[in-house]
Amino acid sequence: MLGYNPFELGDYVKGAVTRDVSGIEMRRYYRFRGGRWYGGVATGDVVGCNLRCKFCWSWRYSHYTDKGFFYTPQQVFETLTDIASSKGYRYVRLSGGEPTISWNHLIQLLKLFSQTNYKFILETNGLLIGRYNEYAKQLTNYNNIIIRISFKGTSAEEFTTLTGAKSEYFEYQFKALENLLAYGMRPGEDFYPAIMLSFTTDENYAMFRKRLAKIHPILTQTIDEEYVILYPHVVEILNKNKIKPRVAFTPNNIPQYMI
Repeated sequence: MLGYNPFELGDYVKGAVTRDVSGIEMRRYYRFRGGRWYGGVATGDVVGCNLRCKFCWSWRYSHYTDKGFFYTPQQVFETLTDIASSKGYRYVRLSGGEPTISWNHLIQLLKLFSQTNYKFILETNGLLIGRYNEYAKQLTNYNNIIIRISFKGTSAEEFTTLTGAKSEYFEYQFKALENLLAYGMRPGEDFYPAIMLSFTTDENYAMFRKRLAKIHPILTQTIDEEYVILYPHVVEILNKNKIKPRVAFTPNNIPQYMI
């Protein structure tokens, strides 16, 4: 069968982007920044991912593992709080690659932010939260977290087309939502789905929404709809993979109808 196992890939990537020093898990980051998303957020962009999305805006850092520098949770906490406090932000987040690969690092960071008034946004593809019930259970310990599960396509077939991974692993994204709900997290408030729509059809999107409604109706009302933004490095990876979005946007937010 064509495609790769993202859990096996994640284990390999973890070995390159994490480092244990005296019992503390360090993680590679390639930058820290403030930005306009979520009305203003301090962001730590991590290196390495367990997927190889063919449209990824951070592919130079998420597809490769020798970039950036190692940071402890304490160092990340201090850097993000410095950015947030200087800009007057309410939110902090991890983005770029896949934050859940370095689970112990992530949990230590959540513990640090649980002692503050900041809201912590975890942007994740959800695969590991879907695989491990205990991950979802651990996340319920933090009442300042918002979990954004970013679906890679509206169907198993799209998932494989867009990521190159085996189609059966698409189900773990839905399982992540189910696990979070099962442990008492509030849909639409504590967690919600995001979906890449640049490559899908209206029919497939409608089927995706029906699937979400079976988990909880609120999830269909809180979808974060994503589209490709045509930064030069994104155009480069689209051309490299020979895929073309139906709808995309320029960096100036101008829609481009490409198919």
